[in-house]
Amino acid sequence: MTSESGAAAGRRPVLVTGATGTLGREVVRRLVDAGRPVRALSRHPRPSGAPECGWVTGDLSTGEGLDEALDGVGTVVHCATTLGRKDADTTRELTVAARRNGAPHLVFVSIVGVDRVPLPYYRTKLVAERIVEKSGLPWTVLRATQFHELLARMTTGQRRFPVVLTLRGVRFQPVDAGEVAQRLVELALGEPAGRVADMGGPEVWDAEELTGRTLRAYGLRRRIVPLRLPGKIFRGFREGGNLARDHAVGTVTYDDFLAAAGDRRARGA
Repeated sequence: MTSESGAAAGRRPVLVTGATGTLGREVVRRLVDAGRPVRALSRHPRPSGAPECGWVTGDLSTGEGLDEALDGVGTVVHCATTLGRKDADTTRELTVAARRNGAPHLVFVSIVGVDRVPLPYYRTKLVAERIVEKSGLPWTVLRATQFHELLARMTTGQRRFPVVLTLRGVRFQPVDAGEVAQRLVELALGEPAGRVADMGGPEVWDAEELTGRTLRAYGLRRRIVPLRLPGKIFRGFREGGNLARDHAVGTVTYDDFLAAAGDRRARGA
């Protein structure tokens, strides 16, 4: 299925799902800054400080608010995500509603390694990709490596424990959520492109080193305990299934992220 012309689509709103999440709010802000008409979909009312745009409260898991959100849109950037197996169900709900409402271009963000690391969450993302591809909608899929924020939370979430656990032999390629958002905006404002090149951060780090850097940046003094976990999932990570070394296109490093986070804490922001 082909999409309408770029000029026609440009006059229609871009719907962003998961608009209050780490990625979704960055996508919304960049679209607004670019002067594009934007509609945000979230389960929560518009938070204070969010960019001025159309806001629809709805729930992808039930379909509530979807027809209102999709009415008249030319493109959907699907950033909403949930843990567990719900991602596939909510993506299917979205595609069905989109077909009812003009068949907009659907841009879906996924994760590098969903076809190589058998983590249940990754497998669900892979199923969601297949739903998008077979939806009958014009579509684009971008896979990205792990966001800085996620990797930092893996350490700071253990701040109340006497030791911090990390993964031995596992490497990560953290990427800036803002840079992924900018790429999604570029894709949303372009023609449907199918599966595009993966997007990875500029550096690959050993998990133990990332943990140590995070502890130092947050002023936490904890002993690091590396664990080598068995099974296919962690073997997939150790073999680098989550990395995109050939697509290290991000420019914001993990140290840059930690420094910016420290500045925000110092300002009380």
